[in-house]
Amino acid sequence: MRLGAVIITMGNRPDELKALLDSVAQQDGAPVETVVVGQGVRLTGLPEDVRTVELPENLGIPGGRNVGIEAFRSGDGAGFEVDGLLFLDDDGLLERTDTADLCRQAFSEDPELGIVSFRIADPETGETQRRHVPRLRASDPMRSSRVTTFLGGANAVRTKVFEQVGDLPGEFFYAHEETDLAWRALDAGWLIDYRADMVLLHPTTAPSRHAVYHRMVARNRVWLARRNLPAPLVPVYVGVWLLLTLLRRPSPPALKAWFAGFKEGWTTSCGPRRPMKWRTVWRLTRLGRPPVI
Repeated sequence: MRLGAVIITMGNRPDELKALLDSVAQQDGAPVETVVVGQGVRLTGLPEDVRTVELPENLGIPGGRNVGIEAFRSGDGAGFEVDGLLFLDDDGLLERTDTADLCRQAFSEDPELGIVSFRIADPETGETQRRHVPRLRASDPMRSSRVTTFLGGANAVRTKVFEQVGDLPGEFFYAHEETDLAWRALDAGWLIDYRADMVLLHPTTAPSRHAVYHRMVARNRVWLARRNLPAPLVPVYVGVWLLLTLLRRPSPPALKAWFAGFKEGWTTSCGPRRPMKWRTVWRLTRLGRPPVI
């Protein structure tokens, strides 16, 4: 099974990027062809065998990764040069040299497996943040399981998933683009696994470090529901997240930004609407995460 890797960067972590590329190059088995996408930056000093794409501006996380996906399409535009793609944060590091082989094995053994979510661990403490375990019962990050979403900067996706359901939603720019793809993939019959033995080392961070965090989290929650949920569930999903946000008691500036994004989610285009089947709603519920939370 042929694997590729997509890494997006804003050019501000050259040492971390080099270490990540070294960890990809050191993977056991067949080489993993790698594409690095520069988000509005020139890319210099990279290994000769790494392909690069330089964008004139920052297209956001899903937009940049979509450019990387396109770089692996066949010359005729039909199909891909590889069977699966790793998506890795540029300040991450593959802990083991057998991660690529574990991905090949997972996809080969289960033809319905479309996405694999890696475990993210802090390189110094080994801690996995609760938010990095993509399920509601997240107290034990060492337990692998079937899940309903995945981690955007530490995963592998079978390229047939992109052929069938399309790319990441570029208009999201940042936040929840993974769940949008996950829901579409699940609706098409694919499965998603969280694997605790596939590890990306990544420093512990808070998502709110991004200036756009509160606005885009709120906007994209609404867009996610409007794009993917059956009509009766849209207000339920959005209402639950509104309540949870208020219970978390964010600071006044954060709450102001959140409500600005919430309004934007209702008043701007969310892109094409393709509501999931009710049997997919039931499937998500049986997996422990009904699409209302």
